[in-house]
Amino acid sequence: MADDWLALLPWPELRTLAVALLVALVLMLACGWLLGLLERLARPLPVARVLLQRARAPARLLLPLSGVQVVLGSAPDDLLMIDGARRLVLLAMIAAFTWLGLRATDAIQRIIVARHPVDIADNLHARRIQTQTRVLVRTLGVFVVIFGVSTMLMTFPAARQFGTSLLASAGLAGLAVGFAAKPVLGNLIAGLQIALTQPIRLDDVVIVENEWGRIEEITGSYVVVRVWDDRRLVVPLQWFIENPFQNWTRSTSSLTGAVILWVDYSTPLEPLRQELTRLCEEARHLWDGRVSVLQLVDATDKAVQLRVLVSSADSSRNWDLRCYVRENLVNFLCAHYPGCLPQVRASLGSGSGEDRMENPAPGQVVEAERQPPV
Repeated sequence: MADDWLALLPWPELRTLAVALLVALVLMLACGWLLGLLERLARPLPVARVLLQRARAPARLLLPLSGVQVVLGSAPDDLLMIDGARRLVLLAMIAAFTWLGLRATDAIQRIIVARHPVDIADNLHARRIQTQTRVLVRTLGVFVVIFGVSTMLMTFPAARQFGTSLLASAGLAGLAVGFAAKPVLGNLIAGLQIALTQPIRLDDVVIVENEWGRIEEITGSYVVVRVWDDRRLVVPLQWFIENPFQNWTRSTSSLTGAVILWVDYSTPLEPLRQELTRLCEEARHLWDGRVSVLQLVDATDKAVQLRVLVSSADSSRNWDLRCYVRENLVNFLCAHYPGCLPQVRASLGSGSGEDRMENPAPGQVVEAERQPPV
């Protein structure tokens, strides 16, 4: 009986399967050794080292899967569950290739970001490159996943038939899918527009919804704005395409700010200009030396308005400089010209206005000081 059972075995096919398994194992060992050798050789080369490091995990998964696929491909077609095993390994290989594509795109992003650091003084070009890279890599990653999932579905005959029937009703299906995926597709297209036109970049200073903050992160669907008090404002990508906003670092980070002072008509302006120059020279760590101007810009029936313009290398320093100048100019007026602060004049007593002007009585003119908003 044992001899009869052994006689029923497909010996030629089993020999072929054994040879295929042996070849697959040899190839796997050779590829693993070669991958380790390449990693050692690529240590002095940053680009190759990052690529091999990111591709190591999916490559180690692909090597045994490739060997199994070779073995199953040479197996007899009448073996039990051979078709299911082949399809399962094929799906795993497609998933591994998709993973490899995602890791490769991530390696490209890491290489470009490392070559363009933003922790330098003039980082405008680096921020431009990093913004384009991050948005385009995320978009490319979406396409890689879509391609991988589509390839896995196309391995099933039922999915191919569904695709054929779907094409027959492409008009109605396209409208339905378009309306359902409008937010996703809108953000995807907005991400491409932002990457190409760059209305915003990483670390840009923006005013969004009356909030001052910096662009902290740009994803495939939204932008994270870090507000000045460490809150995070999450804004959809499409919002930046459809709505106006302020970008204070669009072409340069330098900024000119204004300080408003209300003073009396009798205030001498030249001493204030000299004091402003002294304050700016004293705060060289805040003032960039471009603009330092004091002008009389408005006059009312009670006071005149002075506008001080000062410039700084960035918005944060400009805010500190404006506060510093405002505080010290007010202290200078209080110490040297207290009578030049805004005053409200009132006349008390009877008689006509002409008599009071020609013969003022003691206490007839009363002056009261009022501190306006600075």
